[in-house]
Amino acid sequence: MKFSDMKLQAMNAVRAYFVRSWTVEDLMNNGEMTQHAYASLKTVYLTLSFAMWSFTSGSFSHWIWEAGGRFTVLCSVASLLCLYLISPLRVRTRVLLLMIAAFSIGASIGIFTKYFFEIDQVLVVCLLAPPILGIGFIWSESLLARDRSEIYLACMFYSWAVCIVFALFMGYVVVYSQEILYDARFGEINFVNRTLTVFFRLPGIVVYAARLCLTA
Repeated sequence: MKFSDMKLQAMNAVRAYFVRSWTVEDLMNNGEMTQHAYASLKTVYLTLSFAMWSFTSGSFSHWIWEAGGRFTVLCSVASLLCLYLISPLRVRTRVLLLMIAAFSIGASIGIFTKYFFEIDQVLVVCLLAPPILGIGFIWSESLLARDRSEIYLACMFYSWAVCIVFALFMGYVVVYSQEILYDARFGEINFVNRTLTVFFRLPGIVVYAARLCLTA
């Protein structure tokens, strides 16, 4: 393959990353959720909540017992690689691998924050607490309310009570939820992949949503 072709493919991949198929109307949609979309959203929230708990447990383990090291780094890489290779039909295996990866990354991240940024692990654990509680809160709210506006308003009310930075993150979760509900119209939602890529998708979704709102 020529270098020019590789460059073109890379540019197309970057362009596709920042482009979504939903519109401003879909982003602002407060209509009733279908049963399939509602079930998909709850499953993603639940999986994300457990993944965040696993991540924080790993970080806490490194803080107390210094569990992070070469083994956890290798375990993180191996788990993510297996997640990529294993069939989406093996749901239980992929969920287990996701939790192992989250725990291993949580245990390993303290090494990098300490080495590169000189951030103590106790601060990392404290910073992780609000997002975990927030994701758990929005999941529990989704069990009580079927209307998406009620879920989102409760989520934002909780986040503003904590801090502005956390409120921005939960605002992204709301936009991410809207994308899940939009995609649920067209088929099944792979909740493991949605949980795994929640932070990877953040720049693309934020840029695309901001561009839509500015050009509306």
